[in-house]
Amino acid sequence: MAKSSSLNVRVVEGRELPAKDVSGSSDPYCIVKVDDEVVARAPSPCTPSYRTATIWRSLNPFWGEEYTVHLPLDFHHLAFYVLDEDTVGHDDIIGKISLSREAITADPRGIDSWINLSRVDPDAEVQGEIRLSVQLLEDVKGRCLHCHVLQARDLAPRDITGTSDPFARVFWGSQSLDTSTIKKTRFPYWDEVLKLQELPGAPSPLRVELWDWDMVGKNDFLGMVEFPPQVLQQNPPNGWFRLLPFPRAEEDVGGLLGALRLKVRLTEDRVLPSPYYQPLVEMLMESVLRPAEEDAASPLAILEELTLGDCRQDLATKLVKLFLGRGLAGPFLDYLTRREVARTTDPNTLFRSNSLASKSMEQFMKLVGMPYLHEVLKPVVNRIFEEKKYMELDPCKMELGRTRRISFKGTSSEEHVRETSLGLLTGYLGPIMDAIVGSVERCPPAMRLAFKQLRRRVEEHFPQAEHEQDLKYLAISGFLFLRFFAPAILTPKLFDLRDQHADPQTSRSLVLLAKAVQSIGNLGQQLGQGKELWMAPLHPFLLQSILGVRDFLDQLVDVEGEGEAGGSARALVPPSVTIREGYLLKRKEEPASLATRFAFKKRYFWLSGETLSYSKTPEWQKRSSIPVSHIRAVERVDESAFQLPQVMQVVTQDGAGPLHTTYLQCKNVSELNQWLSALRKASAHNPDKLAACHPGAFRSGRWTCCLQAERSAAGCSRTHSAVTLGDWSDPLDPDAETQTVYRQLLLGRDQLRMKFLEDSNMDTTLGADTGKGPSVKGGDCPDILAQQRMAAAHLLDVLEDLDRAHEEFQQQERDHATSRPLEP
Repeated sequence: MAKSSSLNVRVVEGRELPAKDVSGSSDPYCIVKVDDEVVARAPSPCTPSYRTATIWRSLNPFWGEEYTVHLPLDFHHLAFYVLDEDTVGHDDIIGKISLSREAITADPRGIDSWINLSRVDPDAEVQGEIRLSVQLLEDVKGRCLHCHVLQARDLAPRDITGTSDPFARVFWGSQSLDTSTIKKTRFPYWDEVLKLQELPGAPSPLRVELWDWDMVGKNDFLGMVEFPPQVLQQNPPNGWFRLLPFPRAEEDVGGLLGALRLKVRLTEDRVLPSPYYQPLVEMLMESVLRPAEEDAASPLAILEELTLGDCRQDLATKLVKLFLGRGLAGPFLDYLTRREVARTTDPNTLFRSNSLASKSMEQFMKLVGMPYLHEVLKPVVNRIFEEKKYMELDPCKMELGRTRRISFKGTSSEEHVRETSLGLLTGYLGPIMDAIVGSVERCPPAMRLAFKQLRRRVEEHFPQAEHEQDLKYLAISGFLFLRFFAPAILTPKLFDLRDQHADPQTSRSLVLLAKAVQSIGNLGQQLGQGKELWMAPLHPFLLQSILGVRDFLDQLVDVEGEGEAGGSARALVPPSVTIREGYLLKRKEEPASLATRFAFKKRYFWLSGETLSYSKTPEWQKRSSIPVSHIRAVERVDESAFQLPQVMQVVTQDGAGPLHTTYLQCKNVSELNQWLSALRKASAHNPDKLAACHPGAFRSGRWTCCLQAERSAAGCSRTHSAVTLGDWSDPLDPDAETQTVYRQLLLGRDQLRMKFLEDSNMDTTLGADTGKGPSVKGGDCPDILAQQRMAAAHLLDVLEDLDRAHEEFQQQERDHATSRPLEP
């Protein structure tokens, strides 16, 4: 039974942050770290494991960024650091928030609140592990302790070179001994045995501290481990141990450093083998193929009724993936659409709520249509970011001082600013709308089929003449424009269209463009109404665009076929499709005669499920390639290896041949994390993955990380192949997806039993008392009620079978744990 663990983190916003710049403001960004080094090893405690965008000139920043981190094992704590970005010098640390695993799991819904920032204590910023082997022995002098200090890994860098000079200090009672100091490494190897004699008195704990030796000033603390006397006597430590900070209470500064609003939820599941889920999967698949009006006890109907809030979006994603893998995403969406339409009496409210139907269609578009979205919008979005034009139509927001940049004739009037802005806005809106209405053939067939089904259901339920004209268009444009194109224009970073959020001026331009696209998606129904009458100069252009949108939507649903396009698939992205591409700096294989930074050459890379290929430019005909099947590890490289930031390594092996390492440098941390995650996902099913590798480079006859002199020496740091970031291109995992559905159904089990089975018993009793048989409530057909009760009983049986399977596997784990020797 596999264990699945994922951490959903949403950095929403900050408030009342302190000013760090002379302008009286700050340029804040957040970094998110899991156990200081699991998600992505960092060269310093202030280098991000995952980084939000920088919000320029703001003490109350809004990020709205969400990350899903897939983790292979349990974690201990999660930390959020807020920093102020500086163009010159080091970034300033504002504060941090540290959350323990226990705090996150205290409420099944996770954490959703404002939390004050606390000060960053250098002695508490520890990371890494130490390997020890301890023995308690008897000799003529009494009992003595042998502490074998073997090695350490992933230590925090304390020197400006990005390394440390570590030594270990062992305490037992009133005695202490030190190991030798290993210079310039975060992966020291001592292999030293320190012997301490027991002194009279009560048994003492063993404490091992790691320090960074400094020639000038005091030594820097690197972490510690401690073992009580009972452990030393019953189960002497032997293995790797996580380093901890000195125990101390976190300083409460009473909100003086500001606060963050965070949403954090941990999902930990034991995923059973596939056969155990088959009955539930079959029930889910059957649900979408039966009449939607007769299935109040089906798993999907129960999920739709019980799932609320943030869980609804996560569940919608899992359900869409599950049905995509079975080739039934079309029938699934059609099922939800029929139920949603049947419940709607006012056509103006159709699909306007965050129902399971709306969320499922929204997630379906993201999962299937993200490459399409990028193809349509990215060229214009890039142009907007690069040109940085000032645009404003709202008189209350106009800054007439900026008009000197628009005209050299002096300060212009509001009218002149409005006319200039109108020309710029239409200059961007024109290409956006041309790209959208001209994209019919590029839209994924599965999306077109889903929209075709949606339109048919709306026309069937609202056949009245006053509704038919616009409603059949609004049902589709409400999803495609209001939930897909407009949000991507408003916040391009959240849709991977840009690596960074826009600066304030560009952000305002994107708001105006998103409003315009939203109005077009509404087919002009709200034009001239509400508070934004200042948008009126743009109305003629919007009305003209709406005519093209109607024709575009007619063409979009003019597609053959009723079933799922492409049939059943195990992956959202076919192996030959490019998952990620862009320029990276690649290090030559053996650049012995070149200085480090000249050894890296700019190359354009493409990653698919089959190859990692590259050439000098995107247009270059000749390409070199690395088969994805040869990848054995994808890891970060310490900055000290080449004195360069954002470097990763791709370790490959052809059969039983030697290992080869390709070093690649990215332009920023976000790009590095995205490439790491994409490469790990593409190679996720490769056999013979490396359990350890070198985070440094072999230079001048030794590894820069652990200082070993043999190129073939075993890796000194564990790999993180299972640590990835969740995104739209994640492979389908039907077992994990069904486990999520099962977990959600458990929340409604009591309600299901009460609604159908207990009501059934009560009705039967009443019928026996009156001699008239079971009663029928609300005019429901007795046959339908009987079918619903049978379906409910069947579903409850399936859930109980899964309960028993989980209990059996957990018992096997407990039995296995007690039958083997205790591990440290």
